[in-house]
Amino acid sequence: MPKTHHEKHRSQHTGWLRAAVLGANDGIVSTASLIIGIAATNVDNHTILVTGTAGLVAGAMSMAAGEYVSVSSQADTENADLERERRELENNHLHEVHELKSIYMDRGLDPNLAQQVAEQLMAHDALGAHARDELGISDIFSARPIQAAFTSAFTFSIGAALPLLMVIVYPFLQMEQFSLFMSNLTTLEAAPLISTVGTMSIISLVLLGGLSAYTGGSSIVIAITRITFWGVLAMIVTAGVGMLFGAVG
Repeated sequence: MPKTHHEKHRSQHTGWLRAAVLGANDGIVSTASLIIGIAATNVDNHTILVTGTAGLVAGAMSMAAGEYVSVSSQADTENADLERERRELENNHLHEVHELKSIYMDRGLDPNLAQQVAEQLMAHDALGAHARDELGISDIFSARPIQAAFTSAFTFSIGAALPLLMVIVYPFLQMEQFSLFMSNLTTLEAAPLISTVGTMSIISLVLLGGLSAYTGGSSIVIAITRITFWGVLAMIVTAGVGMLFGAVG
């Protein structure tokens, strides 16, 4: 008896990959922007660290709650559609066979073959056939709220930890030459810290964009460009706001 061949496709990663990339990206961008904005007001490192840590915790919880509510709503919609389809199968079986037949004819099968396929698939798993071919619901793409929530919270925390780590190790770095260089460009005392956090965050975004594109099988250049552009823009805008409030204060 021949072995069943299970071919793996990139689309199988879509659910968790979306939540992971979204979480890590938000963690890096939001926390780095928060740190840069606060640092631009010339506060001490302890205040920056406490603010960044609070942002990490709040952001992780917000991501988890948001993903859970969003994906739960999707799951509720899917379950409602499946329940309605289940009732239709019980009350009007012949009509449901005709629906599948029409779908397969639209895909290129001749009427007789489409009828046979519809009848055989429904004899095997009527609800599964309609869920897949009529509603577009499958095991790969079905909503998983708990998985999405934990993935988003975890990856957000990992992403947010990267700029926070730079704040922690910054005082121990030997940066006399770099500080002197930056002092010629700006009068902000926090400029080296802002540059360090910003640079490491951009590098992290580039790596994240490349990894997500590689895993999903999409264009690495486009993914890196897209994720880096919005990250840099967020950090620039937040730094501007921090400088403005720092000057006012």
